[in-house]
Amino acid sequence: MKTRNQTSTSDNEFDALEAHLAGTLRPVVTPKDMIQRLRERVTTPMQEKIVLRLRDWHSLFFVFSGVMSGMLVIITIARALFYFWGKRHTG
Repeated sequence: MKTRNQTSTSDNEFDALEAHLAGTLRPVVTPKDMIQRLRERVTTPMQEKIVLRLRDWHSLFFVFSGVMSGMLVIITIARALFYFWGKRHTG
């Protein structure tokens, strides 16, 4: 558990680091044409499109099953690594 003295020291260190970075780093101005291009490319789909995608249960099923399969693979690999790593350090 941190004491009050350690917390104030870390706060002072962060304040000093922030002041140093504020003096070192210069602000970057983004070109307006780049912002305009991003606004054109990034759009939210219309509500009707979202509803149609949610009603398409075939694709939702494939996405859900893909995510669940990926999670099972990750969990299996993690369990195997913990098993072998634990055996090596205990035995």
